[in-house]
Amino acid sequence: MDGRRRVPRTDTVLAAPELVAAQGRLGRAAVKEAVAAAQRRVRHGELSPDDVVRAAVAALPARAAALRPVINATGVLLHTNLGRAPLSAAAIEAVTAAAGAADVEFDLATGRRARRGRDALDALARAVPAAEDAHVVNNNAAALVLAAAALARGREIVVSRGELVEIGDGFRIPDLLVSTGARLREVGTTNRTSREDYAAALGPDTGFVLKVHPSNYRIEGFTGAAGIAELAGLGVPVVADVGSGLLRPEPLLPDEPDAATALGSGADLVTASGDKLLGGPQAGLLLGRRDLVERCRRHPLARALRVDKLTLAALEATLRGPATPVDEALRADPEELAARAAALAGTLARAGLDARAVPSAAAVGGGGAPGVTLPSAAVSLPVRLAAPLRTGEPPVVGRIEGGRLLLDLRAVPAARDGDVARAALAAHAAPEGE
Repeated sequence: MDGRRRVPRTDTVLAAPELVAAQGRLGRAAVKEAVAAAQRRVRHGELSPDDVVRAAVAALPARAAALRPVINATGVLLHTNLGRAPLSAAAIEAVTAAAGAADVEFDLATGRRARRGRDALDALARAVPAAEDAHVVNNNAAALVLAAAALARGREIVVSRGELVEIGDGFRIPDLLVSTGARLREVGTTNRTSREDYAAALGPDTGFVLKVHPSNYRIEGFTGAAGIAELAGLGVPVVADVGSGLLRPEPLLPDEPDAATALGSGADLVTASGDKLLGGPQAGLLLGRRDLVERCRRHPLARALRVDKLTLAALEATLRGPATPVDEALRADPEELAARAAALAGTLARAGLDARAVPSAAAVGGGGAPGVTLPSAAVSLPVRLAAPLRTGEPPVVGRIEGGRLLLDLRAVPAARDGDVARAALAAHAAPEGE
């Protein structure tokens, strides 16, 4: 009998233990689609009827979501395209715990409604005692937009021409601010802006003075800028966008602005990112004077920009928990990185790969610490391995430099070195073109 006539029934195939388990993980629709594809292959004579279950299982994705965990061997600690800060184990555990029903806006003791995210906000207040109050939105751009909408709609925001930056993917600070109904009053020049420039621009229509951290670029040479302390006595609120998310000074990045210092210097409101140097989930933080934070919180736009329970849980765990992966990568010992690279390159070389341990230069990324290089170490491999490493399991993403593929270990946890080695060996064994 023609085997194509013996196509197994769909319900019979779906009852196979492997596919029953897959339905619990991926959903019935995805599994049924894989079964239907295997049945079509039988009808076309490409597959034996006995192999339908095996083929369906092989075609299924590893997880329901298409996003894949990646090993970041680029040497950029906060790689925007790779999701910026990896969460700590404590934050991941907190997200899992909050994934079901959770007391995000409910007081279990009284049985009444409670302030949303109160525990995360308390953790944030403890982390930055200089802030009278705090609020959290879904990213730093949202924090700045909310501040502009609440404090300067129909009024002027005074800002230096040298700080009208583009923040990535074509989004520009001026466009974001104007979209709220505020007007920009540009002062100074690209390279020099003084306190007097700001003072001359103030008037009855001034909503606030804005200081923006330039993030991922530097201006050098004949330059000058007015600091927050100089602007604090002008008689109008000073809003400081510190960008990269440092809450306190970081000795390893002495030129990177932080929230505590900005507030201590006289800023009335500070905005910052949660998923950069803070090492937490994507979030925008507003910290500062209680009355200004409350105006932002009560603005109608705040509802559209609020974060969910998973973000609140991850943020609180990041603030209260142990060192984050970003902290560990930032403080990695260059000598230990070199030793790891040598060991990894040796393992790969013994297996026949052209692998070498080489010095490398890592960067903070995510707009943080522009121009700062972090001494690192990498495994240098033939560039042909870049694509199979990116598409392997797990995907390993490096960088191309000098005609070689570099796997920089600064942002790779030491516990993942074995995974990197296995991925490189698999990429080496893959046929050309795969």
